[in-house]
Amino acid sequence: MDGREELAVRFEAERGRLRSVAQRMLGSTGEAEEAVQEAWLRLERADAAAVENLPGWLTTVVSRICLDVLRARAGAGRREAHVEEPVVEGPEAEAELVEEVGRAMLVVLDRLGPAERVAFVLHDGFAVPFEQIGRVVGRTPVAAKKLASRARQRVRGTAGAEPAPPAGHRAVVEAFLAAARGGDLDALLAVLAPDVVRRADPAALPAGRPAVARGALAVARETRVIGQRARFGVPVLVDGGIGVAIAPGGRLWLVLLMTVADGRVAGFEVVADRARLAGTEITLLP
Repeated sequence: MDGREELAVRFEAERGRLRSVAQRMLGSTGEAEEAVQEAWLRLERADAAAVENLPGWLTTVVSRICLDVLRARAGAGRREAHVEEPVVEGPEAEAELVEEVGRAMLVVLDRLGPAERVAFVLHDGFAVPFEQIGRVVGRTPVAAKKLASRARQRVRGTAGAEPAPPAGHRAVVEAFLAAARGGDLDALLAVLAPDVVRRADPAALPAGRPAVARGALAVARETRVIGQRARFGVPVLVDGGIGVAIAPGGRLWLVLLMTVADGRVAGFEVVADRARLAGTEITLLP
């Protein structure tokens, strides 16, 4: 076995871990594969014999590649005037990504700044020391630790935040999502209060659909019309209250602000406005 073959074997031993790192940072299986492949190309061009810690070196390289992608994505996002439905890479890739990271986690990670996301993923996900994280993000170890801490608060909610909604509220929202995914009219009627009201930003609805629907039957029928979006939904905390993030590929697209009373959905608002979405605080349910 020559030197290049041996290097390839060592790289392949790290591929799975590197791919997992990149998936959590980028929220995309395709981009994660590209980042890992780029790391291999850089390894080929480097003086591998001088690399004392190959796993650490590769982690740093992949992380820097991901950081560049996240920064470019953030810049493009600021230039976009409208929120369009995120592109899903395909059912298999979507399922793999959600299984690997979790849709709710992908949503909250996507709302972090690039350096925050990298620091949080490396430290909390892969126990990378802050000295190494600092080299990745171009900060001191102390500053890298602060980045990870700030990200952790945004993911889990800050200390002293409002109490989480009652557990029963989450169960109601999950039942609503299950019924919406299946287009089950009877199940929707069972989980909706008789006088439920649904409001929606015009951008969240197909052309010609009413912005306001009142009564369980009307809301259930309207929910069935857009129910296919529910397959991308996940319960989260939205500004401290129970809600749903609709996130194809883990990228936030719509938010449902839910009101639960007496074991049923009493009302909900579908938010698609970019400014409103940017201003919402989304964290993981406990």
